[in-house]
Amino acid sequence: MTASYFDVDGTLVSSNLMHTAVWYMANDINPLRSAKQLGRLLLRAPQLLVAELTDRRAFNELLFEAFRGTPEDRLHVLADEAFEWCMRSNIYDGARDIVSRAKDLGHEVVFVSGALDFLLARLATELGADHYVGNRLEIHDGQATGKLLRPVVAGPNKSRLIANHARDNGHELAECFGYSDSYSDVPMLSVVGRPAVINPDPKLLRLARTYQWPIIELT
Repeated sequence: MTASYFDVDGTLVSSNLMHTAVWYMANDINPLRSAKQLGRLLLRAPQLLVAELTDRRAFNELLFEAFRGTPEDRLHVLADEAFEWCMRSNIYDGARDIVSRAKDLGHEVVFVSGALDFLLARLATELGADHYVGNRLEIHDGQATGKLLRPVVAGPNKSRLIANHARDNGHELAECFGYSDSYSDVPMLSVVGRPAVINPDPKLLRLARTYQWPIIELT
C-alpha cells in the first residue's frame, strides 16, 4: 500500500490560513475585541508578507498569534461555520476527483497542512481522506495562548512529518505521491518518489517543468 500526501491551501481549496484567522477574529463574541484583533493583524501585515515569502514556519507562528485569548470552547463551537466559510465553499471542483482517484488506486490519502487540525478533520471527512496532519493551538486555562504546539506544520517540517508517517505505516517513500501548489513545499515534494504540482506558483511551475513533474490545474 502506498500513500498520497496533499497540501491543502491553494492545492485542494482556494482559501488560505489568513481566511481562517480573519474569520475567527471577525466573529469574536465581543465586537470591540474583534476590531482590536483585526487592527493588530493589519499592523502586522508587512511582517506577515515577508515571512510568507521567506519562512513559512515563521508566517504560521505570527499569524496564529491572532488567536491569543480566544476561548477553546468558542473555537470549537464555531468550527462548523468556520469550515463552511473558510474551506468547504472554496473546495476546487476537481479536488474530489483527484482524491477519489487516489483512493480508487488503493492509496492512503493524507492531508498535510498548516491549517488548524479541527478544521482539517472536517475537510478530511468531506473529501474522504484517511488521515490529516495539521497545526494545533496551545491551550492554557481554556484559552488559546497564540502559540502553536510543536512540530509546526510548515516548510521542511512537512517533509519530516511525511517521512515519519510513511515509516510508521509501512509506506515506501519512493512509491508515494505528493501534491502541492507552493514553492515553499519543495521539501515535501522532494521527499516522495512521485511528486506532482497543482495550480503551482511561478517558481514551482518552473521547477516542475525542469524536473518534468506532472502539472495539474484545478478550478
